[in-house]
Amino acid sequence: MADLVFVYGTLTDDVQVDALLDSYRFVGEAVCVGLRRVDGRYPTLVPGESVTGRLLETSEIDRLDRYEGVDRGLYDRVSVSLVSSLAATVSATTASVYLAAPNDLGLGSLDRYWPGEGSFRTRVDRHLPTTQIERIN
Repeated sequence: MADLVFVYGTLTDDVQVDALLDSYRFVGEAVCVGLRRVDGRYPTLVPGESVTGRLLETSEIDRLDRYEGVDRGLYDRVSVSLVSSLAATVSATTASVYLAAPNDLGLGSLDRYWPGEGSFRTRVDRHLPTTQIERIN
C-alpha cells in the first residue's frame, strides 16, 4: 500500500526523489493551510498561513523516514487531513508531513514558533486539527 506525503523542501525536486526512491509518483501540487515554512539548518513547518509543496505517493515510507532522520529524532512524521475534494481524488483522508522542532534546527526557542505549553509533539498535536492540505489548481 502506498503512502501519501506532503513534501515542501528537497523532496519537491524530481532529481532528489529519483535518487532516493525506487517507486514513487507525484500526485500534484498542493498547499498546506495552517502551516508555513521556516528555514534553519533544514526547513521545517510552523503554525502560519500556508506553504506550497507537492504530494508524493510512495510505498517506501521507511526510506523517507531514514532520509528525514525520524530514527534520530530530527523530524517527526505526522498526519494532516486532506480537504474532502482532494481526499476523493486520491482515495486517502490524510497525508504525512515531516516536522522538526525549530530549536533542533537552530531557529530559536520552541515558544517562538509553537504557542502553548508542553513538548513539541504536544503542541503539534494540538495545532494539527486546524491544518488541512488542498490541491492547487
